[in-house]
Amino acid sequence: MDLTLSDDQQSFRAAAREFLDREVVPFRTEWDHAESVDLAIVPKLGEQGFFGLMLPEQYGGLGLDLLTYCVAMEELGRADSAIRGIVSVSAGLVGKPILAHGTDAQKERWLPGIASGELLGCFGLTEPDHGSDAAHLRAKAVRDGDDWLITGEKIFITNGTWADVCLVFARTGGDGPRGITAFLVPTDSPGFERRLVTGKLGLRGQATAALSLTDVRVSADAVLGEEGQGFKIAMSTLDTGRVGIAASCTGIIAGCLAAVVDYTTQREQFGKPVAGYQLVQDMIADISVDADAARLLVWRAADLAMRGENFSIAASKAKYFASEAAVRAANNAVQCFGGYGYVDDYPVAKYLRDARVMTLYEGTSQIQKLLIGRSETKISAFG
Repeated sequence: MDLTLSDDQQSFRAAAREFLDREVVPFRTEWDHAESVDLAIVPKLGEQGFFGLMLPEQYGGLGLDLLTYCVAMEELGRADSAIRGIVSVSAGLVGKPILAHGTDAQKERWLPGIASGELLGCFGLTEPDHGSDAAHLRAKAVRDGDDWLITGEKIFITNGTWADVCLVFARTGGDGPRGITAFLVPTDSPGFERRLVTGKLGLRGQATAALSLTDVRVSADAVLGEEGQGFKIAMSTLDTGRVGIAASCTGIIAGCLAAVVDYTTQREQFGKPVAGYQLVQDMIADISVDADAARLLVWRAADLAMRGENFSIAASKAKYFASEAAVRAANNAVQCFGGYGYVDDYPVAKYLRDARVMTLYEGTSQIQKLLIGRSETKISAFG
């Protein structure tokens, strides 16, 4: 595995950082307080290619690889994880499965808009009573002639109130994973209702929604993949999603490191820079090591995926380590800043709030440990 970026990837990173430092970083605190980003940023992100990174050129994308996508997710995580969520959900959790499993008609309908940022997608898997136990979700789709009628509730859906299409997972057969089918549902469909979830600890700028579907009618061509393949589609999508989450967590850690080094080398206490104290350097060292370790785990998972090898457990390891490390790094950063780390004058308080959810969604840290443990022992500890 080559542990260096190509010249093109380094150029992309530099361009992404310059854009985000100009268009996102100056406004992230304002958006956080407003609990909504300015949606004018979405088409700008599209123009920069963030939404179309891994989509083919024929659909308006850039056709780049997973490692370049991870570089983008790291830069987005460093700048503002709320913006990262908008991009990664629409492009990664919706665009990529359409590319992998969609019909030509589905690809033509949705992918050009997703690649440009003109259309946003959301991923409708989690339910009020079924988060980690997605195999037993309750949303149902029943046949009505050649159509399907979908009824159910979804919760904690990123982009939910902004999305134009929702990838909805609903039960079409018996209990368990084999009874689940994926549907591409336009969010303006009759019976499709959305409610904004507010008062979040972090990621306050992105729209998180509760969805209610009541006899939402879709035609047979809304089925993504084949009937009964929904759970398989969801899990394979989340494997790639976890690599992206881990990359964004690496961005949080890198952002914490840069902020701490800048602050502690300039601020003086007791006649010398704060960075000159051993216990402060102890925390800085921990953040630095976590940044490198998280990045290497992300790149390893991306490398395996790009070579066509099974990367599921590598993705779980990267997601588990990087999300927990992001919380550690942000907590250490707040400590290094002292009282100033507890207010919004500096970015570390927001990094801490945003990092906390990374250990929860797209598979909690505990779920990742069970997946890793099952891989090592060949014994399932799931209920």
